[in-house]
Amino acid sequence: MVHAIADENDFNGQLEAAGDKLVVVDFHATWCGPCKMIAPFFEGLAEEFQDVVFLKVDVDDVEDVAGQYNVSSIPKFVFIKNKNQVGEMLGADQEKLKNLVLEHK
Repeated sequence: MVHAIADENDFNGQLEAAGDKLVVVDFHATWCGPCKMIAPFFEGLAEEFQDVVFLKVDVDDVEDVAGQYNVSSIPKFVFIKNKNQVGEMLGADQEKLKNLVLEHK
């Protein structure tokens, strides 16, 4: 399941709850075509990798979190482990996204 982040407190709580699990954050917007195209694939990854935490951050609704991760283009996927960023990916490349999940989990 992909959790949609409501605000910065929600985001920080999700990172805390994740512990040492990999967290994959999808920074997106409702008006972004490539974001919409990769969304079902991202949902599928969440079903496939139950031991990974998948979060979605709407850059227009949760600007403070987007700012923390220097999101200037979307979609942007950030990989976090133990509250530290371990990787990132720009764009909607499904194969690359899955490979990065496998690499970091």
